[in-house]
Amino acid sequence: MRIIHTADWHLGQFFYSKSRAAEHQAFLDWLRQQIELHQVDALIIAGDLFDTGSPPSYAREMFNRFVVALQASGCQLIVLAGNHDSVATLNESRELLACLNTQVITSATPQGEQQILTLKQRDGSPGAVLCAIPYLRPRDILRSQAGQSGREKQLSLLEAIEQHYQHCFAAAEAQRAALGGQLPIIATGHLTTVGVTKSDSVRDIYIGTLDAFPAQAFPAADYIALGHIHRAQRIADSDHIRYSGSPIPLSFDELGRDKSVFLLDFSTGLDAVTPLIIPLFQPMQMLKGSLAEIEQQLAAFKDSDASQPVWLDIEITTQEHLSDLQRRIEQLTEGLPVDVLLVRRSREQRSRSLARLDNETLSELQVEEVFARRLALEEDLDTEQAARLTQLFRTTLAALENPSA
Repeated sequence: MRIIHTADWHLGQFFYSKSRAAEHQAFLDWLRQQIELHQVDALIIAGDLFDTGSPPSYAREMFNRFVVALQASGCQLIVLAGNHDSVATLNESRELLACLNTQVITSATPQGEQQILTLKQRDGSPGAVLCAIPYLRPRDILRSQAGQSGREKQLSLLEAIEQHYQHCFAAAEAQRAALGGQLPIIATGHLTTVGVTKSDSVRDIYIGTLDAFPAQAFPAADYIALGHIHRAQRIADSDHIRYSGSPIPLSFDELGRDKSVFLLDFSTGLDAVTPLIIPLFQPMQMLKGSLAEIEQQLAAFKDSDASQPVWLDIEITTQEHLSDLQRRIEQLTEGLPVDVLLVRRSREQRSRSLARLDNETLSELQVEEVFARRLALEEDLDTEQAARLTQLFRTTLAALENPSA
């Protein structure tokens, strides 16, 4: 049995006003090639198929085209809902997709009913039993009890998640016995486990109730395919508990490590895990340093013959005013094959700025300084937005200072 484990596609994402449609389409084309090349029997998407609960129509069309194109390969597709996915949106086409060798699991059921699936090999014979567990919403697995403290609620949720996994695993063992008793059991999940390495694009999903699920609480499945964390990694030093990570970088701090999907080989258990490295379809880069150092780094792009502009995150490590830096960066990048998506101070400089503000009064600062420092704290603003806000501020300030002008 050969399976690909992937997750966190986030179809429909806009990244600092940039569409990821071309990258996602390139990834889907690449993935279909890998499925054909490696004769994959099943593809598991462990949550966050879409970036929002109401994905744009092009993102839904892109996924639907992928499902149709996948039919020629004979590969079975399993889609699990993540915390970004809307249960209602995924359920809209669930029955239709079932006719296209695709199972969509959106919610937990009390004892794991309808979550135990038999994965078939290309010849139609059973190859594995799957505990198809999506993002577990507390309301689906836990009854609220009056008078519980925050700590008690946390422990109740952890216990409910563990019990749900154990119920599903017991049902999978029963199904395996009915099928002959030699098949591997695979479980999925969309949650944070203890010891993971996060990135800026990952949002906490059990805020205030559950920080992370302990790896030892998972059942004794042959492989546990996880989603939600965007960096590929093993959990608890175990080859069989893994996050596949997202197929494209969803934040600049995810650069520097290869993106991949995991190719899994099974017989009666897990035989091998092979990362299939995904090409970087959109050049992205982080530049960090003083303004002079940034200028030197940008000079390397002058002779570039890149077919598409490089998306840049520029992190300034000096205390120069950001409003001046914005204009300077625009001058330095003029004519270069780059798109500056983000200009910001380093975290260290932001901390120092805040510490200095604590020791200053407004009377010691110019109005422009107050605005520039406040603007510097807005990490999500791109160069264009920051420049536009600065210009609006200056226009407003001029009107206030010269009301009769």
